[in-house]
Amino acid sequence: MRVLITGGAGFLGFNLANCLVEREHTVLVLDDLTAGDPRRLSNRVLLNRGDVRDIPKLWTLLQGVDCVYHLAARVRVPESIHYPGDYNHVNVGGTVALMEAMRDTGVRRVVFASSGALYGEQPAQPISEDCRPNPNSPYGVSKIAAEYYVATLGALYDIETVSLRIFNAYGPGQDLPPSYPPVIPQWLRQAQTGGSLVVFGDGTQTRDFVYVDDVVDALVRAATASGASRAVINVGSGREVSMNELAERVGEATGERVNVLHNQAQSPGVSRLVADVRLARDLLGWTPTTRLKDGLCLTLERDSRFKL
Repeated sequence: MRVLITGGAGFLGFNLANCLVEREHTVLVLDDLTAGDPRRLSNRVLLNRGDVRDIPKLWTLLQGVDCVYHLAARVRVPESIHYPGDYNHVNVGGTVALMEAMRDTGVRRVVFASSGALYGEQPAQPISEDCRPNPNSPYGVSKIAAEYYVATLGALYDIETVSLRIFNAYGPGQDLPPSYPPVIPQWLRQAQTGGSLVVFGDGTQTRDFVYVDDVVDALVRAATASGASRAVINVGSGREVSMNELAERVGEATGERVNVLHNQAQSPGVSRLVADVRLARDLLGWTPTTRLKDGLCLTLERDSRFKL
């Protein structure tokens, strides 16, 4: 196939792009490089720097494309609280622009990277796709709005659409910015360098951590799965892990005795979050295969930043 990946120099994007070129697909990437790193892309990937809201540029890139992976987004939940307008412009506006350009160029399928963050607090776990979204951040709101645009415009423009609600993805190459860093690479680094692991609240809150290779496998399958158009599908590990347990697993993976500090003043976020992944099995033939302890060890082995 010939595919375009928006946001293809980001964490999920570069892993997906490199996987697809290994399978002999032609891969174009569009990324504004505000967060992405082009050095992580294979030299066989055709990188284009630009904004996903630039429709004329999209017209050029979409010529002859069989499938679009729409990953371009701003993704930091705490940041979205301070800059909701930016998150709306990029995450929602960029999605609408892409769908318009796909209509104009005749591209027939899009796989949208949505997020488990849109579920928010739910009365029961695991969370299935028919649960009513209850986002607690502008980021989550932007993702559910983008999902609706993808499905609605897809139906109007005769474009096949698949939205994957990806939970807490992690793995080698995950961004580690100075502000709002993802918890797993942050804690791995802290453990290795003798720092304390700061847990918000009492640490009993749970999350679903899914290894990047499993996410890429789901994305690849979504491009060609029959009977999945208009579907919204959870992509997670299906295993509920408390933050206290995660701290223990980080200590085991690094071989370090970690010091855990509980910050009761900081909100821990939703109390529980774990994906029901049965629909992914039924529609994509996909199941997660990487256990958390194995994924942490693979992250340490494959990411040069953790080679001390």
